[in-house]
Amino acid sequence: MSISVAILGSGPGGFYAADALLKSGVDCRIDIIERLPTPFGLIRGGVAPDNQTTKRVAKSFERTALKDEVRYFGNVEVGRDVSIDELRALYDAVVLAVGAPLDRPLGIPGEDKAGVFGSAAFVGWYNAHPDFRDLNPDLNTRAVAVIGNGNVAIDITRVLVKTRSEMMAADLADYAAEAIHDAPIADVYMFGRRGPVEAKFTNVELREMGRLEDCVSVVDPAQLPDAVTGDWSDRDRRLREKNLATLREFAAMTPDGKSKRAHFVFHAAPVEVLGGDKVEGLRLERTRVEGGRAVGTGEFFEVKCGLVIAAIGYTSEPIDGIAFDDKRGIVANSNGRVGDGVYAVGWVKRGPTGVIGTNKPDGQSVAADIRADFPQGKKPGREAFEKLLKEKGVRWVTYSEWQTIDLREIENAPPGAPRRKFTTIEEMLAALE
Repeated sequence: MSISVAILGSGPGGFYAADALLKSGVDCRIDIIERLPTPFGLIRGGVAPDNQTTKRVAKSFERTALKDEVRYFGNVEVGRDVSIDELRALYDAVVLAVGAPLDRPLGIPGEDKAGVFGSAAFVGWYNAHPDFRDLNPDLNTRAVAVIGNGNVAIDITRVLVKTRSEMMAADLADYAAEAIHDAPIADVYMFGRRGPVEAKFTNVELREMGRLEDCVSVVDPAQLPDAVTGDWSDRDRRLREKNLATLREFAAMTPDGKSKRAHFVFHAAPVEVLGGDKVEGLRLERTRVEGGRAVGTGEFFEVKCGLVIAAIGYTSEPIDGIAFDDKRGIVANSNGRVGDGVYAVGWVKRGPTGVIGTNKPDGQSVAADIRADFPQGKKPGREAFEKLLKEKGVRWVTYSEWQTIDLREIENAPPGAPRRKFTTIEEMLAALE
């Protein structure tokens, strides 16, 4: 009898797990359960809308979804439509691949003011994620503070300063495009607690900031060290040397008539969001790096801004019936093992680190564990799950129905754009009628 496997989540972690199971030689049937009608997780909702090359990985995930052994159940939410206990009763193995959808709090006074957002929410808003369709950030400000020194911070900054023509080939949500391009934003500050050597952006993302039509990247040369020092691997040292070289190029740039500026500010830790009910500025403390950590110097400065976006990381959401590690923001697990027949992969297993491909080894590991734990299947799986959903009146979305939604979005795209996304679940389901 085939092993019945339920994978919760259809992002990279979930699809890499499904692909690894199929390639492992395990006789299994895999059901991918996703709370949204649309698959691919952060590929659709987190990758920057102008980064269409990265989104192409979804094509390989589609090949997995179309395998005979695999079924997709979209628009099914664990906790609302079905419980973990019910899934454990129906499936031999349950793989948690739900990612880390929540923003880490800043943890400073004033972070509850209007105009403070986490990057998951803000990126979800301009990516047309249904959860954030109504975020409605007020962009009527000349200055924005982005807290973080990684690719997400660069993505947010780039989207805020690119021109309409630069975003023509993106799948930026229409409402976001209108708000961003009509905004008076002239200065976007990226604040990093540590220095340029410790910054986590990749050089490809960094270099693009030097090729923008109407924005110049600004770097204080005094913040750039002469060389990369510290205990780095040869690979990490080369990457950091590339970043330093690019930042030196930025430091030598002139505005050349450009109306916007993207400021790279290092050694600056936010300590308070300033203003009344709404953001009016940000207070920061200058830092130095000791032992890889940012240490305050006691010197403070302030920047006026009307919007603060924290790109400082994410945390997973607790799941009823599953032990949770509150300190690390992940499900409690031992090398991916959560409990009898329950496993974890991706960010919910190890935290929000790495790039898309970093999730692949997790899939291979869980496939090996399932193969070792289940010589054969014993539980009913798919047929029993479909029966349960029908009894509960749950309207799930099949993969072929997702392909219909996908086609409608492509058909609705303005000239030059890859698609115009539906922004609510209701619109997605209506497209199937």
